[in-house]
Amino acid sequence: MSIPRRRLAAIVVAPFLGHAAKAQGWPARPIIFTIPFQAGGSADLLARLVAERMTPRLGSNARIVVENRAGAGGLIGSEHVRRQPADGHALLLATPSTHGTVPALQPATTPYDPVSDFTPIAILGRAPIALAVPKDSPHGDARALIEALRAAPGRANWGSSGIGSVGHLAGELMALMGGGLQAVHVPYRGGAGIAEALAKSEIQFAWEPLGSLAAGAKDGLFRILAMGSPNRHPLFPEVPAMREAALPGFEASTWNLMLGPRGLPPEIVGRLSSIVNAVLAEADIIARLAAAGIDAVSDSTPGRTAEFLAAEYAKFRDIVQKADLKISS
Repeated sequence: MSIPRRRLAAIVVAPFLGHAAKAQGWPARPIIFTIPFQAGGSADLLARLVAERMTPRLGSNARIVVENRAGAGGLIGSEHVRRQPADGHALLLATPSTHGTVPALQPATTPYDPVSDFTPIAILGRAPIALAVPKDSPHGDARALIEALRAAPGRANWGSSGIGSVGHLAGELMALMGGGLQAVHVPYRGGAGIAEALAKSEIQFAWEPLGSLAAGAKDGLFRILAMGSPNRHPLFPEVPAMREAALPGFEASTWNLMLGPRGLPPEIVGRLSSIVNAVLAEADIIARLAAAGIDAVSDSTPGRTAEFLAAEYAKFRDIVQKADLKISS
């Protein structure tokens, strides 16, 4: 039985009208921006700055509430957002831990797919992972450190801010690209522990986000040998990128994305993306984030954010497989 032309047109257009109606009435209540970690730290600062500046751009009655839901390496907060209605009132601050390293290391116990279970909105910020050594280290550059590790496999201790952290996987990537380097990984609880261990020469090197190491390096408590980013960083212009110093093609950075539950209406996604890009282009926001070791990103699109997330997750999964990393849940 054929469907009348007018009815067919209504069936085809109805979903799009539904999305448009949702977008016109949005936001209808406070938007909850979930940070899946405890308060404090650079990611928390980023989220709160962004939320504060986005609110007036969304409308006179709009409100964004930042909520910390910590636990399980960020999985608890991320899973909470995944389960929320896809109506634009639930947002997530995603990190390499929540949507890269932990899902790659623990696929069986991660309750969501980091790529397909969320709607990408924007890349908020990126920051390099830095390779650091104690101030009295005999290694003057990254190449010398790698040569020493090759000459004495398994004798050096190195640190990161925890098993499954982006610094941990950056160190594993260096080991793989260096031809199978062997050293003993010592996980610490956060960047403060890494900085203290380097200052006390408890470890021979560490991989850690620059934001945790910048102050100590500036004060001469330890030295930074290389950056994981593709290019040199303006905070330390004298420090080469790892790819120019020793390992061509090396890249490791930390990042923060804004995501929503899967199925977020395109109109809402587009508006959020446009507003957050405008916020991150403000000069004082750029300066405040730079002081915390974060490079603001103000030119992302939902499409590029989706491509970036998929590529990062694939990279971490590849490192885990090639290094044969396994951890218990």
